[in-house]
Amino acid sequence: MKLLVTGGAGFIGTNFIRYWLQHYPDDAVVNLDRLTYAGNLSNLTDMGERYPKRYSFAHGDILDAAFVADVLKTQHPDVIVNFAAESHNSRAILHPRRFFETNVLGTQILLDAARKYSIPRFHHISTCEVYGELPLDSPDAFTENAPYRPQTPYNASKAAADHLVNAYFHSFGLPITISNCSNNYGPYQHPEKLIPLFTTNAIQDLPLTLYQSSHNRREWLHVYDHCCAIAAVIQNGKIGETYNIGSGIEKSIEEISDFILKVLNKPQHLKTYVPDRPGHDCRYLLDSEKICRDVGWKPTIAYEEGMHQTIRWYVDNREWWEKIQQNADIEAVEEDKW
Repeated sequence: MKLLVTGGAGFIGTNFIRYWLQHYPDDAVVNLDRLTYAGNLSNLTDMGERYPKRYSFAHGDILDAAFVADVLKTQHPDVIVNFAAESHNSRAILHPRRFFETNVLGTQILLDAARKYSIPRFHHISTCEVYGELPLDSPDAFTENAPYRPQTPYNASKAAADHLVNAYFHSFGLPITISNCSNNYGPYQHPEKLIPLFTTNAIQDLPLTLYQSSHNRREWLHVYDHCCAIAAVIQNGKIGETYNIGSGIEKSIEEISDFILKVLNKPQHLKTYVPDRPGHDCRYLLDSEKICRDVGWKPTIAYEEGMHQTIRWYVDNREWWEKIQQNADIEAVEEDKW
């Protein structure tokens, strides 16, 4: 089987490609990525060296319909796994159009191409944030039937993409599945995201900036468990269905910062507080009973174990994230000029 993984140089895409190549020795993977600031092709250098006949890279944009069509026509993938997305909420507040272009129009271009070339399976990666927020004191969790109530431009763009994917199933019979995951953490995550940001700042004795509503909670899933879940859906999921992927483990930004500071033996005074960003949701929690029951998946990595592994990875790979930070500084200067 051959997979086309869009956004494969990003955090979750990188981990998924590594997972698939290592666990499915008869399969091949084509990584399609535009290599924006969040895409890092060096994440997969060793995969290309170890599996030169099974791993290849196509540099391009999912907004380029001719390019996408050419890749599908020449590569003949059996499955498209769509990770490609702009995904940073704070950036979406500043530049919402970019998010709708990539996350909505880009997904539509992929769907059209998949339909034209009769791709046997289209799996779309989405987020828990399409459902909106839950009250902090609520006993509820979002099921796959929960109404969509996105509250930020990023959330809205992902919700729109989900609706598009479902529409192509119902209107055209395109064989799709969708998965909505909780917050991921693990190796290769861009240092602008919460856990790597706090970890790398603490390593450098820099402030950990917490939003004022620091007891708002998120559900946290190790990226390895997420990759296992996607693989299970591709293999055993029912066409046309959506599956929630979560761990059931909720932690606040306060708890996460305290954990990181304790593991790295750093002082509490590194924590500072800043005003909440617009649309800062109180709480997300997914009901993952459906994927556990119908597909046979369940999370395996405990929060404390996964966090220790992740913090250690950033300690041991300082050169990796320092290079990204240097490039981000250059990008910020260029963007200000623009």
